[in-house]
Amino acid sequence: MQPAEHIRAKVQAPCTQPSAGESMRVVVFGLTVSSAWGNGHATLWRSLIKAMLRRGYQVTFFERDTPYYSPHRDLTELPQGGSLRLYKEFDDVREEARRTLAVADLALCTSFCPDGRAASELILGSRAKVKGFYDLDTPVTLASLDAGESVTYLPARGLGDFDVVLSYTGGRALKALRERLGAREVATLYGWVDPESHFPATPCAELRNTLSYLGTYAADRQRALKTLFLEPAARLPEQWFLIGGAQYPESFPWRENVGFVQHVPPSRHPEFFASSRATLNITRSTMADYGYCPSGRLFEAAACGVPLISDYFEGLETFFELGSELLCVSTAEEVVAALSLSDAELGRMALAARERVLEEDTAERRVDELERVYDRVYRGAFAAAETEAAAHG
Repeated sequence: MQPAEHIRAKVQAPCTQPSAGESMRVVVFGLTVSSAWGNGHATLWRSLIKAMLRRGYQVTFFERDTPYYSPHRDLTELPQGGSLRLYKEFDDVREEARRTLAVADLALCTSFCPDGRAASELILGSRAKVKGFYDLDTPVTLASLDAGESVTYLPARGLGDFDVVLSYTGGRALKALRERLGAREVATLYGWVDPESHFPATPCAELRNTLSYLGTYAADRQRALKTLFLEPAARLPEQWFLIGGAQYPESFPWRENVGFVQHVPPSRHPEFFASSRATLNITRSTMADYGYCPSGRLFEAAACGVPLISDYFEGLETFFELGSELLCVSTAEEVVAALSLSDAELGRMALAARERVLEEDTAERRVDELERVYDRVYRGAFAAAETEAAAHG
């Protein structure tokens, strides 16, 4: 679309936008919502879409049917009001996507979308009222650019053509999105939790443990996992430690008192956390370098009422009060000390963290934030387009 055509598309759009409670039409091109195996995107999208549908939104999610996720698919359709469009090749849905975008209020392409460039071009050439990019992996994106790697889910021209760029990470990552990728309008959309899916549950005897860790294997978490999980397990040989997740290599240094659950589906997260005296969060080093990067798993664990132990990243205190809602550790000794606290002390901390997350970090709260961003961006983009159109006669 040429610049003049882009102006006309904006000006010809209705000058009113849906408000909360009205039926907004949202289109997403993402990595996956159908499989929670080996990724953090699916669980997040499921709860956010659920919150949108509760408000009367219409949501269409386009996902490539990849052999990586299809064997582990645990969702085949979205609830009423939502549509999951699985496809083999982008050309198979290109025209359908074009028609869907033509009447969309908000269109988003996300990081790690397998067809990110093609989807972005389709969004930017559409009549969607607000055109956005949502990077759920901002530090990874920026680190790849720093390494000179090709980031295939980004448009070749960067992010400057989008009305808004949302970031799962805050802090200096927002400045980098502007300076490195040309983003004009940036806003955070941090992680969240669905309290109806993550809640205090009945412990399972087979999963009972002193300390758990739930997460997909990642090489850049291995050093911290060794220090904060495996070393405490070595110092407490009479205690049972438990890891849940996917993609752990055969060479992983297991210990006799460290158990393993191969991939814990979202439906079993409450049971997993309820069976843990405490749970450990470890931040990927790429994410921690930028800070302000709370994992959705932190909010999920808090909502399930399990005491939280975590490594530190800049901005962590924005989301939890250190010491009273979450214990921050950097050494094996500090983990052992945390586990020496009484059940009552750990319980008070877990309750405080749960209350805060349910107040500030649910999917419903993020939809509130998204609506405010939409309202601001839509009104601003429309006013700018009208001014520019008037200047061109």
